[in-house]
Amino acid sequence: MLTITRALYDQIVAHAREDHPDEACGVVAGPAGTGRPERFVPMLNAARSPTFYEFDSGDLLKLYREMDDRDEEPVVIYHSHTATEAYPSRTDVTYANEPGAHYVLVSTADTDDAGPFQFRSYRIVDGEITEEEVQVVEAY
Repeated sequence: MLTITRALYDQIVAHAREDHPDEACGVVAGPAGTGRPERFVPMLNAARSPTFYEFDSGDLLKLYREMDDRDEEPVVIYHSHTATEAYPSRTDVTYANEPGAHYVLVSTADTDDAGPFQFRSYRIVDGEITEEEVQVVEAY
């Protein structure tokens, strides 16, 4: 299960809406070994595409060095889907190389009449997708 604060949830959703119609992407880092998302790091979608996202390699290297210096790890890796449901595509699965991370997808398309977006979380390990519950809390 992903437990995330309301503030982080709102920041991820806001980023997805701001970058629409392009896909948004980013990371929420947390103290290594805790599994607790704490530091919101919105990233630039280097692809600038409504159907694909790509982290800028220089920005990603900088982020990983920063996380290493701060004894953090990527707890949540998120991106948006602008025209489809919040479910990992084959490309998303191919790029999922952090087996301990929660992969959050936000859909900015109203695909299920549940409102203007969906916020869903998955574990992706060795190509296998497992959806997990999301618990939004006010604080940890």
